[in-house]
Amino acid sequence: MLWVAIVPISGALGAVLECLGVPAAWILGGIAGAGMAALTTGRQLSLNRYFYTASIGFVGMLAAMPLTLTPWQTLLGLLPAAAVMAGISVGVGLAGGIALHRAKPTQVSWETGIMSMLPGGASLMPALAAEVGADQSFVIMTQYLRLLAVSLSLPLVAGLMGVHDLGASTSGNAVSLWWLALVIAAAGRPLGVVLRLPAAAVMGPLLLTLLAEPLLPPGYTAAPPEAFRVVAFLAIGWACGGALNVAALRAFSAQLPATLAFIGAVIGVSAISAWLLMHWVDITYLEAYLATSPGALETVLALSSEAGGGAEVVTVQLVRLIFILMIAGYLPQLLRLARKLGKGS
Repeated sequence: MLWVAIVPISGALGAVLECLGVPAAWILGGIAGAGMAALTTGRQLSLNRYFYTASIGFVGMLAAMPLTLTPWQTLLGLLPAAAVMAGISVGVGLAGGIALHRAKPTQVSWETGIMSMLPGGASLMPALAAEVGADQSFVIMTQYLRLLAVSLSLPLVAGLMGVHDLGASTSGNAVSLWWLALVIAAAGRPLGVVLRLPAAAVMGPLLLTLLAEPLLPPGYTAAPPEAFRVVAFLAIGWACGGALNVAALRAFSAQLPATLAFIGAVIGVSAISAWLLMHWVDITYLEAYLATSPGALETVLALSSEAGGGAEVVTVQLVRLIFILMIAGYLPQLLRLARKLGKGS
């Protein structure tokens, strides 16, 4: 019976936040709705496994769409610079996650610390965190604190550089084939398991979308329709909010000063690496700053469009997203290897 109240409350909150232009509005609405119920009743709420798997499959499909819109020649030409910039920001995130674990090893595991500090892909992190054994509640709170900081700072930086009246980015007028989106979401995880992909529930649908999209006739897309996107983001919020408890909130609040310091460090390193990228590929500093910004991809793309940005912004952001997906997906294996090497030395 709790869901009878949670669903409309979450939907109403998400709609209000969306109208106000708050980043990740539907996810935050889901977190608030399920979180209030979980904290009030003291019970952990769980979602239907098939429903949640399909939902995160839709998120994987959405992550694939920008890749399908960028010409492969452009991606290849910018790959060296994008890989270096992505490596810098991901390296800082890994260092911050390791430091966070070492500061409180009994409260923050290796997996939780690293997943909390990886810069970007906030909407994917809850699903990935659950698969690698990280504390989902801690990861989502840290990731969205970073997303909030980045989203608030980006328009201020762009305004100082002369970009105003920001508009929302659009995906064009292509017709979404909703039935194809359902098929890809359902078949993606089994395919990912067969291919032994990391985070199969996300990477399987992502791969199928990349294969299916070029085969569709003009005017059609495999991207999930808006209703599916809203349900998917609400489901992620419900999974995270439903796992909240007083102990988790206390653990997060105890780490808040260190978390804020690491978030500031990630944003600072991004600003410095933007200067390097500006000279490397001959673009403006604003374009480079948007390209290296640690997250808030929707805001980045809208700002880039208003500033007349080129493919560099999208390419660097997408390459970093791929890096993050690979690191997050193989995190258990990477940590096991690191522990073996540590014992051997």
